[in-house]
Amino acid sequence: MSENLQTSPKLTRKQLKAKKKEESYYLASQWQLMAHKLAKHKLARFSMMILGILYFIALFGNFFAPSDLTSYDGSSKDMPPTAIHWITEDGRFVGPFVYGATMERDPKTYKKVFAEDKEKIYPIRFFTHGKSYQWLGLIESDLHLFGVDEGGKIFLFGTDSMGRDLFSRIILGSQVSLTIPFAGTFLSFILGLVLGSISGYFGGWIDNLIQRIIEVLNSLPSLPLWMALSAAIPAGIPPVQMYLLITVILSFIGWTGLARVVRGKFMSLKNEDYVMAARLAGVSDIKIIFKHLVPGFMSYLIVNLTLGIPSMIIGETSMSFLGLGIQAPATSWGVLLKDAQQIQNIANYPWRLLPLIFVVIAVLAFNFLGDGLRDAADPYK
Repeated sequence: MSENLQTSPKLTRKQLKAKKKEESYYLASQWQLMAHKLAKHKLARFSMMILGILYFIALFGNFFAPSDLTSYDGSSKDMPPTAIHWITEDGRFVGPFVYGATMERDPKTYKKVFAEDKEKIYPIRFFTHGKSYQWLGLIESDLHLFGVDEGGKIFLFGTDSMGRDLFSRIILGSQVSLTIPFAGTFLSFILGLVLGSISGYFGGWIDNLIQRIIEVLNSLPSLPLWMALSAAIPAGIPPVQMYLLITVILSFIGWTGLARVVRGKFMSLKNEDYVMAARLAGVSDIKIIFKHLVPGFMSYLIVNLTLGIPSMIIGETSMSFLGLGIQAPATSWGVLLKDAQQIQNIANYPWRLLPLIFVVIAVLAFNFLGDGLRDAADPYK
């Protein structure tokens, strides 16, 4: 026997790296493969970044907002967005600043006209002290991202009919419009998953009962159902309780679609060999449902959860727009859009439509993220 063994040629560092990457790909779990595919989806990555920014601003909303929900300026009603300047009239660079504001009446239309008083300059200060607030109800502070000296006015998105800063109200309204849909979708997800699992796994009379409930809820028009459920909320309750009740209303309506999908999945999987083996081994029904059946289509459930949030955002916005949701002094994007429901207001004060832009951005970002998750969860793509 010859001892001259033929050795394989040495691999370069680049080849070793490629081989290691290939091995890790074939040994990866389903979740690692999903994360790998999602990382390649540029639109989903961009949407995640946008949503991250929106939720970060909402989390620290009182810091980013120069004023609170109760602040108003009677002399600045329906004021257009404040222009930010960097160079004075005489060509001096002084950094970001705003001019003073004066208000006059148009002699023909009697409409208020705001003009800049260029003799008064108010520099924009960063990390200023203003109205105190409690972050998450725990930490008290009065630090704000920006502001101007006393006497100056800065309204980046203009003001409403009461002289309240629209920029601050959009930021503080995002705390409601971005969290109620998220919480409502999560509750709908739990309801749909549990009831759909019970219906599809056990069948029989309980399946018939749950399906008839779903058919009744789906047969009711959304708007009258919202009105009926909102009418059950007592008047004058605190904003926090209103927040919780609106979440329950939205979740009560939105679970039916997922429940039917889960029921169909369970009916197709409950007779598989591994489920029969679990039954013969004495595994309880609860463990079979949540440890054997649900993980089999968990990727779909995650995609459904992501795609359900935009409809909840639109639902909360619609309820608040119709006066069925959040009430003053709390606010949301829907409440802010309520001020823009008249054509005359839009024509005279177009900046009141700015909350709509944030609704569209949030809905599109969630939809694109859901599309990316759906593509990543597809094993044949």
